[in-house]
Amino acid sequence: MTESLMRRSLIVIALCGLAAGLGARFGFGRDDLASLIWLAGTVPVVLALAISIVRDFLAGRFGVDAVALLSMTAALGFGENLAASVVAVMYAGGNVLEDFAVSRAQRDLRALADRAPRTAHLRRGDAVVDVEIEAVAIDDVLLVRSGEVVPVDGGVRSAAATLDESALTGEPIPVLRERGELVRSGTVNAGDSFEMTASATAGESTYAGIVRLVEAAQAGKSPFIRVADRFALLLLPVTVAMAGAAWWLSGDSIRALAVLVAATPCPLILAAPVAFVAGIAQAARRGILIKGGGSLEALARARTVMFDKTGTLTVGGARLVAIETAPEQGADEVLRLAASLEQASQHVVADSIVAAARGRGLQLELPQQVRETHGSGLEGLIGGVSVRIGSQDLAFGHARPADWAVRALRRASWRSALCVFVAVDDRVVGALLLADELRRETPRAVQALRAAGIFRIVMVTGDRAESAETIAAALDLDEVLSERAPAEKLEAVAIEQRLHPTLMVGDGINDAPALAAAEVGIAMGARGATASSEAADVVILVDRLDRVSDAVVIARRAYRIALQSIGVGMALSAVAMVAAAFGYLTPVAGALTQEAIDVAVILNALRALGPGRRAGARGLSSSAAGTLHEQHRALERPLDRLREITDELDDADPTAAVVLIAEASSVVDASIVEHERDDESAVYPRITKVLGHDHGLIAMSRAHREIMHLARLLSRLSAGLTTETIDRYAIRDAQRVVESIEALVRMHNAQEEDIYEQAARG
Repeated sequence: MTESLMRRSLIVIALCGLAAGLGARFGFGRDDLASLIWLAGTVPVVLALAISIVRDFLAGRFGVDAVALLSMTAALGFGENLAASVVAVMYAGGNVLEDFAVSRAQRDLRALADRAPRTAHLRRGDAVVDVEIEAVAIDDVLLVRSGEVVPVDGGVRSAAATLDESALTGEPIPVLRERGELVRSGTVNAGDSFEMTASATAGESTYAGIVRLVEAAQAGKSPFIRVADRFALLLLPVTVAMAGAAWWLSGDSIRALAVLVAATPCPLILAAPVAFVAGIAQAARRGILIKGGGSLEALARARTVMFDKTGTLTVGGARLVAIETAPEQGADEVLRLAASLEQASQHVVADSIVAAARGRGLQLELPQQVRETHGSGLEGLIGGVSVRIGSQDLAFGHARPADWAVRALRRASWRSALCVFVAVDDRVVGALLLADELRRETPRAVQALRAAGIFRIVMVTGDRAESAETIAAALDLDEVLSERAPAEKLEAVAIEQRLHPTLMVGDGINDAPALAAAEVGIAMGARGATASSEAADVVILVDRLDRVSDAVVIARRAYRIALQSIGVGMALSAVAMVAAAFGYLTPVAGALTQEAIDVAVILNALRALGPGRRAGARGLSSSAAGTLHEQHRALERPLDRLREITDELDDADPTAAVVLIAEASSVVDASIVEHERDDESAVYPRITKVLGHDHGLIAMSRAHREIMHLARLLSRLSAGLTTETIDRYAIRDAQRVVESIEALVRMHNAQEEDIYEQAARG
């Protein structure tokens, strides 16, 4: 018989005994029969409890159930069988309530494991056969039908796939995965059927790792709960002393019994596990897997957070951040030629260059006669034109670079970026700057951690000091530890932990030792089978750094609710004990009072299932927030073009300068001005309603007015320029205005992103 089934059996026996005894007394006037029935209903509960206490004692544990056993045996000894029966119902009912509350809280965790795929549709030639998921091998071609769960990790073979990733990430909006993009097991096909190529077996896929993490999350018992057990043991001597004093001073043994009954410490037994499991379930809804109550408690205590840089604070890997061009060369054409050639490369930055070109909608050509240039680059033919891509040495040899190239190298140095030069027919026409950029949400995540009570934030990374300092300068971190090997990261974590409870956040295999050593290790990324995820105590399933602060907030709220439930419950129990000692509560009344306290404690602990938002708050819908983010992303290309125009004006002749300034004015009017007007008239009123105030939006409106003012200046400057009237002063004035608009809009958009995120959270 399982423990849960035994608990349900005991409550049925106790309830039937109590009801039958009441029927015998009040229905037939048989007090003697009623007493025997109550005894029969109580004895099984007493025996089960005694066996449980002995088993725990032999295992080195001694919990608070001893008080309940003492109260029931004392009631039977004093002949108060009705009181004993009520206590039996109270104790057995409390266990069933705990089972229900834990089951309710674990529902979100179990849902992850219950929906794990069992079979896959394997393509063999022209036929599709169903196989057990364990039979799927790497490089197998699988068919995923509409509405089905993706069985293993792999790449999309079809043109595209629309996936519901909410089970892994908590994000309700389906996402589009293009050909070649990774799809993860456990996501749901929300569109038409598609084919995929398996890149991992079932046991190594995302979902299998998540299921293992879920099992770990349900297995751990918090040290806080064990401390609660030890604290509750103090009740035993206190209760016996109070019961003895009540008996000695009053001469009434029933008062002593009433004290014992009222002292049953169910609030301490129930509150902590219910609140902690509820907190774990709430975190799971946000795409955060916490491996048990111990990890949740440690999260709640944390005061210091240590971050890895690459892939954690940053997006990880090189991204195209700028295109520098020689005079009279177009940025898009430079990128198109470079990306066309990089299609044949295995270099680490090749995928980033190709992805950037496709993101701009550029049509790439297949390269021909491609060959590697040892140690410095790649050469080939694109549309009959010789294209060469590589380092400064490949482009210029030992000669001094052209002035525009010197500027490109200087800008690359400022941004800790890699500078890749592009040459066409032996003439260098441009340079691509690639760097690892901050995640969009990183500044907001750092601020949220500060707001959550984290007072020290440290970056520890194996990267160069220059690169680390560049990232840290934008984040107001307390300390930067650069050029650290895994062993040195481990040492840094140990030093911080001696000062304050410390979290370590990372994503790579090299972070695994530090994650395992930290009081709480938090792994970024959904692949639960990776070394970092296995070593971590918490896994962030969605690729969002701000979920780290969410995890801390959820943990602290669950911990606070557990303390509150215990404190209030024990205070009420103490009041009931005093009332019983003075004769105001009979044993039966004391048992009923304690049962009411139990129910109140459990209901309060279950509040940890909720998000804890202010009452009645309704956040911006996910679709609306997504639309606003997409509108900002749509401005990236116009803003990039403004930056390019500013650079091109450095070397432009009068005719070209007039055209460039007119183009800049047109870009600003068509893209930026229209966007800001729509924000002011339509978006901001909606955000104000969601936030309930317009405090932050007032400053945002002031930025709108400044952008409009600069746009009018640029329009007037452009309208009055001709090839005869333009001079270097007019060109410089135009550059200043365009630079101001571009910088202001980028900063303004970043600030709006923070406000939109706040509105989406409600």
